[in-house]
Amino acid sequence: MKVLVNAYACNPRHGSEEGVGWNWVRLIAQFADPWVLVASHHQPEIEDYLQKHAEELRNVRFLYVPHKPWHYQPTPGWRRIEDSVFKPMMNIAYALWLRDAFKLARRLHQTERFDLTHQLTYVGFRFPGRLWKMNLPFVWGPVGGLENTPWRFLGVLGCRGAVYYAGRNLINSFQRITLRSSRKAFRKAQAVIAATGGIQQEIKRWYGVHSHVICEVGPPDCIAETILCRKPDEPLRLVWSGEHLPGKALPLLLKALAKLPDDLSWQLDILGEGPLSGNWRRLADELGIAGRCNWHGRLARDRALAVMGAGHLFVITSLKDLTSTVLLEALSLGLPVVCPDHCGFSDVVDSSCGHKLPLKSPQGLIQAYSEVIEKLAGDEQQRQTLANGALCRAGVFSWEQKQVELEAIYKKALTLQSK
Repeated sequence: MKVLVNAYACNPRHGSEEGVGWNWVRLIAQFADPWVLVASHHQPEIEDYLQKHAEELRNVRFLYVPHKPWHYQPTPGWRRIEDSVFKPMMNIAYALWLRDAFKLARRLHQTERFDLTHQLTYVGFRFPGRLWKMNLPFVWGPVGGLENTPWRFLGVLGCRGAVYYAGRNLINSFQRITLRSSRKAFRKAQAVIAATGGIQQEIKRWYGVHSHVICEVGPPDCIAETILCRKPDEPLRLVWSGEHLPGKALPLLLKALAKLPDDLSWQLDILGEGPLSGNWRRLADELGIAGRCNWHGRLARDRALAVMGAGHLFVITSLKDLTSTVLLEALSLGLPVVCPDHCGFSDVVDSSCGHKLPLKSPQGLIQAYSEVIEKLAGDEQQRQTLANGALCRAGVFSWEQKQVELEAIYKKALTLQSK
């Protein structure tokens, strides 16, 4: 099966969207021959990786769309635009890249005769690309971005965060209805893949289209064989990881920890950094818990996993996400997870491996974090039961399982097109 894949973001050295693109290309390569359209600024790292791993992905052809001045690149200038009110310029730049990628795709199809096309990254619903216009079986996904940030939680994101996410909610709600290209692509696709169950519901609600749910991220190749047991005199080591941005909502956890009894022994390892690092450090100091918080900053992946592996409990506070790679990494290390019952966390975390907390109100969520952490701090046997459950749960979302599901989707798409 010769598959043309549109993966603007695809890089073996990066996480987030680039990591999603790379891992899904690896997935497709297990049962098909992918030709992958990629942004040219990823070429040096892709080619370096392939030189060092010559036997890997031998059946994959990476096609670098020639760079134009109006295409996005991770330069200092574009970074400043990304963090400013001019961020919509990035959407325009990406749309122009998709246009040029489509021109290359059509030329390639004249000689290579592809069997199927797949719009992979970026995963947002706003940009379905143009491969759906090629009169070939078209698969789109994993798709994300359709869910809004809960309105009643905007107040905990700070003034700037509240304004940003309120504006995003409004734009999101407007574009779900008005984007004709997305609506046409959803209806043209032989198969749509939703990143989460919540996204699946939104696709059905707004576009009347059935979709398959496949989590966009997966666990590391190696899942821990044993869990870390907490010694009787050892503090409960909590781990939090993410960009220090409003939507990650670390203050929810800091305020929850401040409610714990003074005699309860705990420590918090905080991974990542960002524009709000200083504000969050000051908040920890104001709450009187700064001495128990270890701020590690942005670490290399192996060092970050080492910090996580030394923990007893992983806490997620994000109010705007899909699933997050660190969630699957935490489970694969045998860390029980406490998280909001929201986004992709709802699909992954169940009672066997952690606690999902309802989003009734900010104060209610803070109180729920505090109560669950206190309970697990005092019940090591229950924490270990959840830790063992985490290892089992990580296997459910393995790349091998995703391969089985995606191959079935491709075969069905080919069948539907032939009818």
